[in-house]
This record gives sequence, structure tokens and C-alpha cells, in this order.
Amino acid sequence: MPKEGFKTAKQKNDCIEAIIQELVNRNGFLIVGHTNPDEDCVASMIAFSLLAKKFDKQVKIFSSKKIQENFKYLVDIAMYNRIDVVTAIPRSFAVDTIVICDTAKPSMIDANRTILQMLKKSTIRKIEIDHHIGADSDYAGDPGYRLVTEASSASELVGQIALKLRAKKEILKKYVILDPLSRNLVLAILTGIIGDSQMGRYLKSSREKRMYRIFSTLFNDILSTSTIKESNITNMNQIFEQLKQASEKEKHCFQFIKKKSKVYKSVGYAMLTEDDMRYLYENFDDDDIISTTRTLADMLAEDSGKVGLVSYYDIPEKSNLVQFRMRRSQNYKNYDLREFLTTMGIENGGGHEGAIGFRLPKLAVDDYPKFVTSLVKKINALLP
Repeated sequence: MPKEGFKTAKQKNDCIEAIIQELVNRNGFLIVGHTNPDEDCVASMIAFSLLAKKFDKQVKIFSSKKIQENFKYLVDIAMYNRIDVVTAIPRSFAVDTIVICDTAKPSMIDANRTILQMLKKSTIRKIEIDHHIGADSDYAGDPGYRLVTEASSASELVGQIALKLRAKKEILKKYVILDPLSRNLVLAILTGIIGDSQMGRYLKSSREKRMYRIFSTLFNDILSTSTIKESNITNMNQIFEQLKQASEKEKHCFQFIKKKSKVYKSVGYAMLTEDDMRYLYENFDDDDIISTTRTLADMLAEDSGKVGLVSYYDIPEKSNLVQFRMRRSQNYKNYDLREFLTTMGIENGGGHEGAIGFRLPKLAVDDYPKFVTSLVKKINALLP
């Protein structure tokens, strides 16, 4: 059946709502695209992966061949967010959702035998994100989960999901997502909107230009709050330069924070002092710091086997709070992290069973290193 656009705005909104609910309810996301992926295919896969990772999901991108060198920095950003690009599906990876990006018809899906078998299983949700409609096309996703319509790119459609998610305050609070449209996600979206097989072709249609303006404005708003000057991105060379800068900055930020890592029994933890944070805020953006602390908490949880904790002082210009991010290992299911908030009587915090964030006034943390060490011991004692 040839693909066609939505007949009403409600149909499209209902589809986006259904996809957001799957981001909440599902756990193992496998992201695929078409064979010989172009800019939009790679960018939309990575954009959706970054979005799913904000929900603390397990995410892997499949590519039967090494992704082009042009996209090295975009792939590096995925890597620093613990998103693997794989050529085979690990047996330990429990896939319950396949996301098919920028693929006109099922026969074009970049898939191995394992994935082809998965696509036939009714227990695995198939989400489709695509802008190819017309005679030479066919659906690959499940009914109700086909975000298929006219757009400048599949990446733009991922951006529309993120824009809808921005208004869902309860979901954002539960998953401790400050803003779904972070710098790296917007960069990936812009890569798809601007890029195509001709590398650097200027935007043509009025719709393409309008969607570019939306995400370009978002990106420039992000840059205007950092040490980087506003940048009017209009071609792929500029995109790649921004990706390179973002990739390098995130790498150095992560390396700095990782040096603070320690392990106490079943708890991996990192403690960042006010001086540490002063250095980080002088050299990196909010997006770098937020994403790398989340990534490190994930890594510490997996390395320790149970729980990872990252704590850091907000600099005085931001708040008078000490921030804590706690994550549970994917293979450890015996403790709901929300119970920790209840046991400790912490009200300024929240999250879900596998990840929480909480904040304490600096005045309540008299001796910071001693406090964190004591907190880590309490966490370890509570773990079954």
C-alpha cells in the first residue's frame, strides 16, 4: 500500500502521542534506516536515539556497513551518550521496539537476518518515521505508529516529536529531562533538514525553509546562552564544524568528570566540587555537562553492577543547591530508586524506578566530601 500523508492534524498528533507513550513504556530500542544511508537517514537515526536515551532506555543503532566518515562527529556524540552503532545485534540486548527511519519501503531496510525475523514478530513494536510518500513506497511500521507525512526530512519529524514532548511537563519531570531539544539533538535535526545526497544544496520549498528557521532559531538560542557566538547555519560544512566542536567538547568534558569516579562496593560514584563545576562552566556548555553527568551515572551503574551516582555543586550564579543523579544498572531490578527518596525524606526530587534526580540546599551539606561518602554507604546498605 503506497504511503500517504495524514488526512487530519488530529491523526498526526495522535500518532506522535502514541510514539511518545512507547518511549515511556518500552525499554529496548533498535534503530534502523535504509541501505547506503544518506545524511537524513543517519541524522534521524541518531536524533531519535538521543531522544530515547533521555528516557534512560537501552538504545542501539544498526548499520550493516561502517557509517561514512562525514558523520564521524555525529556518531561520536552518540557514543558519548552510550549509544552503540552495531553491525550485529548482541544476544544480551532485549529488543522490544524497532524504529525505522527515512526508509521508503520495507525492501530498503538495512537489516540482517536477525532483524528481518524481529520485524515479523507481533510482540515487537515497529515505529516508522519517514517523509517519502507516493507510488513507489510502502509502510513498514505498525498502524498507529507510522509518522509518515510530507516534511523536509525524517529528521524534521523527529524534531516534531521533541517539540510535542516539550509540553509534557509530567513526563519530563519523571525522567529528569530539562529540555528534550538539547543542543546535540537540534544539531542532528539540522543535519537532516539541510543535508541530502548533493551535500550542501540550499533549501528550496517554503515548508523546508520554515522548519529550518524553527530549528535554526532553537540552535542559535542554545548558542546564545553559551560562550559560542550565534551561527547562521545554512550548509553542511557549517553543520560538520559545529558537530566537530560539540563532539570534541563533550569528549573533554566526559574525560574530566570520569577522573572523579570511585567505587564503594555496589555503588559507583563521582563527586564534583564547586571548584570542579566552576572549571566546567567556564569551559563547557550546559548541554555538555548535563549529558556527560547522565552518561557517567549510567556507566558507573553498569560498571558497579547495581547503582551509579553523580553529585555536583551548582555554581552560585545558577542556584544554592547540590545536584544528584542516580542510575540503576540495566541488569539490576531488585530496588526501586524512588524508595531511596522516601527513605531519606527527600522532597525536592523525582524520577522513575531506574533513574532519579534530587537536589539539596548547600546549607544542608556541611562537609560535602563526608556527606557524599556517607550517602554512598547508605545507598549500598539499602540495596538488596
